[in-house]
Amino acid sequence: MNILFVHQNFPGQFKHLAPALVRQGHDVAAMTLRHTGADRWEGVRLFPYGVRRGSTANVHPWVSDFETKAIRGEACFRKALEMRAAGFTPDVIVAHHGWGESLFLKDVWPQARMGIYCEFFYRASGADVGFDPEFAARDPEGEACRLRLKNLNNLLHFGLANGGISPTQWQASTFPEPFRSSITVVHDGIDTDLIAPQPDVTLTLKGRLALSRPDEVITFVNRNLEPYRGYHVFMRALSEILRRRPNARVLIVGGNDVSYGAPPSEERYGSTRWRDVLSEEVRPRIPEADWARVHFLGNIPYQQFVPLLQLSTVHVYLTYPFVLSWSLLEAMSAGCAIVASDTAPLREAIRHDETGRLVDFFDVPGLADAVCRLLESPEDRERLGRNARLFAQRSYDLKSVCLPRQIDWIRTLAA
Repeated sequence: MNILFVHQNFPGQFKHLAPALVRQGHDVAAMTLRHTGADRWEGVRLFPYGVRRGSTANVHPWVSDFETKAIRGEACFRKALEMRAAGFTPDVIVAHHGWGESLFLKDVWPQARMGIYCEFFYRASGADVGFDPEFAARDPEGEACRLRLKNLNNLLHFGLANGGISPTQWQASTFPEPFRSSITVVHDGIDTDLIAPQPDVTLTLKGRLALSRPDEVITFVNRNLEPYRGYHVFMRALSEILRRRPNARVLIVGGNDVSYGAPPSEERYGSTRWRDVLSEEVRPRIPEADWARVHFLGNIPYQQFVPLLQLSTVHVYLTYPFVLSWSLLEAMSAGCAIVASDTAPLREAIRHDETGRLVDFFDVPGLADAVCRLLESPEDRERLGRNARLFAQRSYDLKSVCLPRQIDWIRTLAA
C-alpha cells in the first residue's frame, strides 16, 4: 500500500509504526512541519510543508485556536496538491489530527482511507478543565464556550475519518459517541527490552554527581515542569521528604516551558517559569544543606534518561486527568517503585499496592508519607517494581503487543 503519515513533528507517536510498515514492503511517506534537510527517515519519504501566514491579530479568543488549525490545514492541503501532481496517491492516511493538518486532505484524495490519532477530546468538566481550583480559568463562565469551539477540529474529523486509534482507554473515553465506537485502543508501545532493570547501573550527572543503585534516589520527570503534571504538589512535599530522608537525592527532569497549561503571570508570581515560582515558595521551609540534595537536570538525552529510571529508588508521577505520559510506562518497564496520583488516566496502569501506590493528587502530606514509607521498605519496592515491569511487558510491550495490533489496525482501516 501507499501509506501517508501526517504529524507536525513527525515521527512523534508513529516512530515505531512507520518504519515497521516500510519493513513490510509498503511505500510510506510523511507530511511534517519539521524541515531537517533530509528527504527520508528510516525509509519513510519526507514531505515537509510550510505555513504561509500567521494568526490574525486581535481575533476573537474563542476562535483563535481554530484559525491556527485552519492555517495548518491549508498548508498541508497545498502540499498535498503538489504531491498529487507529482503522482503520489495514498491508499491510507494516518494523521495526528490535533493541529488541523489533515482537515482538507480528503479533498485532495477522496478515495483514501483515513485514520486519526485520538489523543484527547476537550471537556468543560470531568477532565483537566476545572480540576485544580488553584489555577482556575480567568473566565470560568466562558470556558465551556471556548472548549466547544476548540473541539471543532475534532468534530470535523469525525466526518472525514474511517477510524481512530487511541493510546489508553481513558483517553478514548473522552470522545463522544458515535465516533467513540470506531476508536481502537492501542498504546504507542514501550521497548521493554531496552528499558529494563539494571542492578549495576551508574550515572554521572553534570560531570560530578555519580550515582548507583545503592544510593537513595527520588526521580520526578515531566517534559516541562508545570501544574498539569503536579509539579507544584511534588515541590510542596519536598520539605517533609528531605527532612525524613537525610540521605535522599531528588532528581527533577523537565524543561521550563509549558506543554499544556499556561505559564505563570509575572505580575502575579514574579516569574514566567513554574520552576522558579515553586522554588521560591518552598525554599524558606528547606534548609540549605537539604536543598543541595535537589538537582534540576532540565531536559536530558535519552541515553541518560533510561539509566536515571534504572537507578531510581522511588519514582513519582502526578497528572491532571489528561493525556498519559510515556515516561510513566517507561518507569514501569524499568521496574521502578512508583508513587502516582490517583487520577483517572493512571488507574489503567497503576493498581494500588500492586503495580504502584496511588495518592490523592492534592494531598501533599500524603504524597510525602507515601514516598518516605516506600523508601523505608525494600521489600515493597522490589514487589511493586517487579509487578510494574510485568504489567508493562504484558500490556504495553512494543514488539509483542502494541506494534502487531497497530499494524492490524492499519490493515483493518485499509479494508
